[in-house]
Amino acid sequence: MTSSPPSPNRSTETGAAGEPAPDDGLRLLTSMAELVDLVRSRPESYVRYSAGPEHDASEQSRDTESGLDLPGLSVNPLHPEAWWTRPLEDWLARQVCQYAELAEKNRDRFAWVLDGRMVGRGPDCEPLLADIQPLAILTPRLLDEATARYERNFDAHRGPED
Repeated sequence: MTSSPPSPNRSTETGAAGEPAPDDGLRLLTSMAELVDLVRSRPESYVRYSAGPEHDASEQSRDTESGLDLPGLSVNPLHPEAWWTRPLEDWLARQVCQYAELAEKNRDRFAWVLDGRMVGRGPDCEPLLADIQPLAILTPRLLDEATARYERNFDAHRGPED
């Protein structure tokens, strides 16, 4: 397990174009194209919004409604299901945006990409991972690009009763 990277929401040492500087070897992904390349290069990868890998190594995901601890970290899959026929970029934008409000509600949370061993599913049927391998951090620039694509290409935030 690598140590925690700085939150992209915090004031930190910056790299190119004002993005946070990478910490402990984790890549900073600054565009959807970079995220696409990472996903295509791996058999599995997931996105998580949290205070980072080091924090998550000492914490456990919890089902807030029941109060039960979960056997792994809650994540969102970055590899599309077989039924998905739209571009990979659309899937990634949707997956990255699904839990973005967690970072909006808590500035210590940020989006990062990881892999691990699936040990179950959470109450929303989300994968739960153990044996985590942190891969990269999604920068605010990438998140803005994902949000713009999500809002442009989807009926964003619309449910069956809307």
